[in-house]
Amino acid sequence: MQAIAITEFGGADKLQLIDVPMPEPGQGEILIRVKAAGVNPVDWKIRRGMLKGRMPHKFPLIPGWDAAGIVSRRGPGADFFADGAQVYAYCRTPVIRGGTYAEYVTVPQENAALKPKNMSFEEAATVPLAALTAYQSLFDAAKLERNESVLIHAAAGGVGSFAVQLARNQGARVFGTASPRNHAYIRGLGCTVPVDYTSGDFRPRVRQANPDGVDVVFDCVGGVLTASMEVLGKAGRVVSIVDPGEVEKLKQKGVQAHYVFVSPNHDELTALTRMIEDGRLRTHISARFRLDEAAKAQAMSETQHTVGKIVLTI
Repeated sequence: MQAIAITEFGGADKLQLIDVPMPEPGQGEILIRVKAAGVNPVDWKIRRGMLKGRMPHKFPLIPGWDAAGIVSRRGPGADFFADGAQVYAYCRTPVIRGGTYAEYVTVPQENAALKPKNMSFEEAATVPLAALTAYQSLFDAAKLERNESVLIHAAAGGVGSFAVQLARNQGARVFGTASPRNHAYIRGLGCTVPVDYTSGDFRPRVRQANPDGVDVVFDCVGGVLTASMEVLGKAGRVVSIVDPGEVEKLKQKGVQAHYVFVSPNHDELTALTRMIEDGRLRTHISARFRLDEAAKAQAMSETQHTVGKIVLTI
């Protein structure tokens, strides 16, 4: 099969279209014929070698943790899905090697769920990693409740876009940092108070709208937690998906702070499917690329100014 892979860490030029053996589904695994793969910041961070000290890997390394496609074959004991089922999955494995920038991928069946019926394969491929990250951050970690307030940094990004919608669905008041050109977009997702981060300090706008401080700060960008402490309420909670070191410092100061690295979860992915099919959750695709254009897709992601999601069509 064809796949995009790297044989060493480095720039986008290290991404190569190569032929690799077809993976075989093991115990409890499914083989997915990939129709589309999501592109996420973690993909280029892995390519650069930024996570090599934290996660074991093997070369040739195929990037990609998001996939939507069709169950082609099932391994022993894999009984969640029938052959031919349309699924989507968060495809992270303990050793980073066989990712979703490929025609086929194997994944434990509990990492997948049935694809939302009202989404294309391309749309569905943008959901698992980002939406699960937002879900686990807001609900598993921060325990966001109805009528609480949440400040979401980078609200127009992939994770932020889902977080705004999930918080709105929960009945929370949503503050979101974004550039002015994206304020209409995040308002449409359910952001109550868009905050312009490009004009300098975001804190006055948040304090003006919520003098007692917000209940939750959700950091999707990094470098904002120290300043965010000044707009956090007395019993407030902090969640970051990018800054574990700062989270540890805040914990030592007595702040309820959490670092979230998203985990596969069949039940939560199924819950997201229901929200999508009910019209309570949607995705926004900012760009589509062919598999052989993976370097362009990652370069776009590396700008860290993408609205919504980027997808590869396989």
